[in-house]
Amino acid sequence: MRLLHTMLRVGNLQRSIDFYTQVLGMRLLRTSENTEYKYSLAFVGYTDESEGSVIELTYNWGVDSYDMGSAFGHLALGVDNVAATCDRIRHAGGKITREAGPVKGGTSVIAFVEDPDGYKIELVENKHAGQGLGN
Repeated sequence: MRLLHTMLRVGNLQRSIDFYTQVLGMRLLRTSENTEYKYSLAFVGYTDESEGSVIELTYNWGVDSYDMGSAFGHLALGVDNVAATCDRIRHAGGKITREAGPVKGGTSVIAFVEDPDGYKIELVENKHAGQGLGN
């Protein structure tokens, strides 16, 4: 078994595609529409679906926002340099919600970004990506 994708419901599909491709540097892999059930999908990722996990962005026609609830935490991306990635994301119009720095109680360098729908995305320096962040 392997993880195929994570699905996020979004309020504006094009806005989300733009964020994940233009701000986070992913590629738009494929899109589809289901007119009978009134939803559109876009799959974005850094690699093809056959090679790694991707994100499925789901737009339910006519729904422009969702209650985030309290169960979902965040997605995590490994990056070579968290501070430089924050600068690039900020320059591209992204929202940094926690600046680069060590995780509380540890040395792993992390930061947090928020997508247009409010989903949190953690940036973790690649050299720490395989460790528990509290270490």
